[in-house]
Amino acid sequence: MNWSSLLGMFILLFFAWLISENKRNQNFRLIIGVIILEFLIGYFLFRLNWGISLFESINHIVIKLADIANEGSRFLFGPLSISPGQKGSLGFILFFQALPTIVFFSALISILYYYKIMNILIETFAFIFNKLFRISGAESLVAASNIFVGIESILTVRPLISQMTRSELHTILTAGLATVASNVMAVYIFTLQNVFPQIAGHLVTASILSAPAAIMFSKIIVPETNQPLTLGIHVKVEYQKENSLIEAIINGSNSGLKLIFGIVALLLSVIGLVALLDQILIAITSYFGNEVSLKVLLGYLFYPFVWGLGIPEKDIFNVATIIGERMILTEVYSYQRLAELLQNQQIDLKSAVIASYVLCGFTHFASLAIFTGGIQALVPERTRTLASISLKALIAATLADLYTGAIAGFFYSGTSYLIK
Repeated sequence: MNWSSLLGMFILLFFAWLISENKRNQNFRLIIGVIILEFLIGYFLFRLNWGISLFESINHIVIKLADIANEGSRFLFGPLSISPGQKGSLGFILFFQALPTIVFFSALISILYYYKIMNILIETFAFIFNKLFRISGAESLVAASNIFVGIESILTVRPLISQMTRSELHTILTAGLATVASNVMAVYIFTLQNVFPQIAGHLVTASILSAPAAIMFSKIIVPETNQPLTLGIHVKVEYQKENSLIEAIINGSNSGLKLIFGIVALLLSVIGLVALLDQILIAITSYFGNEVSLKVLLGYLFYPFVWGLGIPEKDIFNVATIIGERMILTEVYSYQRLAELLQNQQIDLKSAVIASYVLCGFTHFASLAIFTGGIQALVPERTRTLASISLKALIAATLADLYTGAIAGFFYSGTSYLIK
């Protein structure tokens, strides 16, 4: 066991309590419940033989699905779609190798919804969250949905959003930011699988761990002070089923295509704007005789938090930097940076594993705008409330992802299949 990671968990919890709106009104049943659940999941997957076997199976299935998803890319783009390390590869090209898999996974998720398989999975997790943590059925359902899907998770409780409490809205916003959608996860798998073969299983585990962590940090920072309408009630998924399987595939594919161009637009604009800001910062600090880049500033900002994750000292600043960059450059860019650092042996595998857990979330300003804007479009009368909690939700989601990384760091074992 890595005891520095355990200390890091308490530091994260203490920091969340320090910035809480109501330090005295804390749901200790929720906090203790999440801590126990996270430890049980971590111990099961990292330490027990049959848990490790399950992890191996999940990793194999997801990697196989990602490879199948690339068949369409090979047909359309030829050599441009061949991953590094394979015969005829032209190197890693994000647009042609990773992003197209989003269309396949979006269509697959739509099919799972059509046959109500996704509904069963989401409602199972929602039932556990509702009963174990004693939170409202609506926020349980959205948090559970975010393990599998992204912004569309809000639609599962669309009729209830206008009646949600401030704390409930904060929770669904935090859960959306702290987790990643299954279709986007394929991008990270393609980015890292050549240098990190077990990445698929780790990302699935991270997504499961981050959901309850998001609930916990959300409720610590913005505790419930009112009576939620669906408290103790098991809420079912609101889903408008397509008329046919073909329609489900078409709608899912079109949604995936829109998401790809949304990601491309964000990467083109944000990376360019950040580069401009970086040059301005360097020019200003150089004038005073000590050149400082944005990367360095972000590294120092996250250094104290990353220190408590169980990462070797020599790798802390590199990991802190890519986690900090994620806040403004999105997790797609940060996973690429992680792959480069691992390939160039600038960090060891243990550090990469822990970092992969922390990065598995939409915790950046672009997604904050998307999620807040999505909810605001459904309930414009709650705009003022959303504006008052949006930044708090980003902080809560970031702490949740860091906590998930600390869980991975705590159960680190040099002989484990998960991290070896």
